[in-house]
Amino acid sequence: MTATPPRILSIAGSDSSGGAGIQADIKTITMLGGYAMTAITAVTAQNTVGVQAVEILPADFISEQIASCMSDIGVDAVKIGMLGSAETAHLVADTLESFEGPVVFDPVMVATSGSVLADADTIDAFARLMDMATLTTPNITELEALGGDDALQERGIAYLAKGGDADSDNAVDRLVRPGEADVVWSAPKIATRHTHGTGCTLSSAVATFLGFGLPLDQAVARGREFVRLSLHDAPGFGAQAGPLGHQAIRMDLTGEPRLNQITLAVGDYEEAVIFYRAIGLHLIVDSPSNGYARFESPGGATLSISTGHGETGGASVYFECLDVDAYVEHLRGQGITCPPPVDQSWNWRECWINDPTGNRICFYQAGEDRRYPPWRVG
Repeated sequence: MTATPPRILSIAGSDSSGGAGIQADIKTITMLGGYAMTAITAVTAQNTVGVQAVEILPADFISEQIASCMSDIGVDAVKIGMLGSAETAHLVADTLESFEGPVVFDPVMVATSGSVLADADTIDAFARLMDMATLTTPNITELEALGGDDALQERGIAYLAKGGDADSDNAVDRLVRPGEADVVWSAPKIATRHTHGTGCTLSSAVATFLGFGLPLDQAVARGREFVRLSLHDAPGFGAQAGPLGHQAIRMDLTGEPRLNQITLAVGDYEEAVIFYRAIGLHLIVDSPSNGYARFESPGGATLSISTGHGETGGASVYFECLDVDAYVEHLRGQGITCPPPVDQSWNWRECWINDPTGNRICFYQAGEDRRYPPWRVG
């Protein structure tokens, strides 16, 4: 990733309650290290219960917002969300026709609360945006309204078929690209009613990672991880479909490798647990039979203690990677000798090396299981 933040333009509607739309996009882009800009298509009065009112902004004014951003600051990637009218959809397509960067199109039709946000003419106009988009991100209902898999594949559209709304225990997302094998992600659904803005968050996260220069499959994988962590960290606001916890993921998905875990050797397990809780760390894994505990600090970094860790050294430093195998290959290219990564029983994939002084270093891949393993306390 580059040191300069990618400039991400979100073209979408405003959500007065802050959970979805432009507000979710700004939070996501900012927490992931991008620079957020906006072209607001509509202003809504809404909350977790539903959409109470919508005012669609004039299409030419939306175009002026886009032009203002592009002509001065510049744009590295675009996310398109709620458009509000067929006229706006066509005008956005006209405005972006000469744009050469990645475009992620979230074909918003219905809010999480069930409110309709796009009529039939607007949905018909989505065809132009799908043709120019790097990725289109329909959920189950939206995919059906767009003609289903057959229609999108016949048009040569690259799309992410989101399966979070399916009646199943797992959320299955499927990345479909012309001429390439599908990439499928499957993970257990997170039991929460706080799902307002998941689609907005995912599409703006993917746009941000594409703006950083990641390949499409990696951008989607990392975007999914951000959404799942945000679901875990939802603040619990609202009476129905509440907002996600964007604010809590500031240390989970920055540059790679990500220094966010240390393990220390301890003597007395109970004394050590009492000590680290007393200084303000939050206990998230408690396994006295193994002499192992993990704590979380504000911001999401974790610290582990282990009564058996002294056998391999006093402390170990962990660097998280989205794809540890690929990162190990990168390290080998830098002349660093690394063994192959190994899957562990605690759902981490790890590669261990020593630095020149003999300090123990681990490069690992864990996804949400670092902070939210199945056996997390509480």
